[in-house]
Amino acid sequence: MPKSDNQKLKIFYILDYLQRNSHQDHPVRAAQLLAMLEQQHNIVCDRKTVYSDIAALQDYGVDIVSIPGKNGGYYIASRNFELPELKLLIDAVQSSRFLTEKKSRELIEKLCSQCSVYDARLMRRDVLVSGRVKSMNETIYYNVDAIQDAIAENQQISFRYFDYGLDGSRCYRDRDYQASPYGLCQDNENCYLLAHSPRHGVTSYRVDRMSHIKRLQLPRTPCPELTGKALVEHANRLFQMYSGEMATVKLRFHRSLINVVIDRFGRDILLIPDGEEHFVFTVDVAVSPIFLSWVIGFGAKAKILHPQSVVQKCQDLCREALAQYESATPD
Repeated sequence: MPKSDNQKLKIFYILDYLQRNSHQDHPVRAAQLLAMLEQQHNIVCDRKTVYSDIAALQDYGVDIVSIPGKNGGYYIASRNFELPELKLLIDAVQSSRFLTEKKSRELIEKLCSQCSVYDARLMRRDVLVSGRVKSMNETIYYNVDAIQDAIAENQQISFRYFDYGLDGSRCYRDRDYQASPYGLCQDNENCYLLAHSPRHGVTSYRVDRMSHIKRLQLPRTPCPELTGKALVEHANRLFQMYSGEMATVKLRFHRSLINVVIDRFGRDILLIPDGEEHFVFTVDVAVSPIFLSWVIGFGAKAKILHPQSVVQKCQDLCREALAQYESATPD
């Protein structure tokens, strides 16, 4: 039997073909493997050699199922990722706003390569990326990598920070930023850097609005508030990552909003019944317009009880919004 220079790679070609083309409803026959080896890789062998390679892969731990009979063949029963796991990961990529549309499609293609071509077609058919609100910063993928490297090396970073103009173009702020990075956090479908800034102390930055990130040959500024367990606690206290004065706030919600409160603050929060239709709870939050607007959005079903300073801020925000509409003249 003539041999080619690719003989040593034969078993890898067989494994790769089975991973991409075999399925429980579409087993791969030995004749298909022989044709693939000869036509695509110039490898000529007999059926016994293929059977031996399949057995070797099974001994190695690859879950290859053999189906006997005329319409039988081989398929890989279990893979690195099961289909529900891949669907879950694809859903996360689809819904992530901090990934650009291009990067989302690239990641989805890589995830689809982890299953058979038959399952990949089904998943691609359900993928909807166009039209979703996505980041416009194509470099965010590399920003995350640069930040993680700086954290691992205990180094500070410098970067530029920008806002968007009315035409969608970047408007860079008039200075370079410097910070000690401590963690990355995803909230409200955006990715944020939790860091210590020489100017602002403990703060956060939208990663998709950062650019020109450079590692500095300076050790990070020690920051106990962002170290270890404190980092997680700080991220949990920040409400949608908008800055504001931290306060312990007591609220009263209608019972129909129990799921909303648990989704927002977690299952460990203590919910105390207050009559037949309401409950009260206390949380530590950053009191920002976003937090106040969140409460106001539930109308009469939600109310801030304490402290009075936060109640006053909520009242002021309502008055400002109302005054804008009361003074408006009809078009």
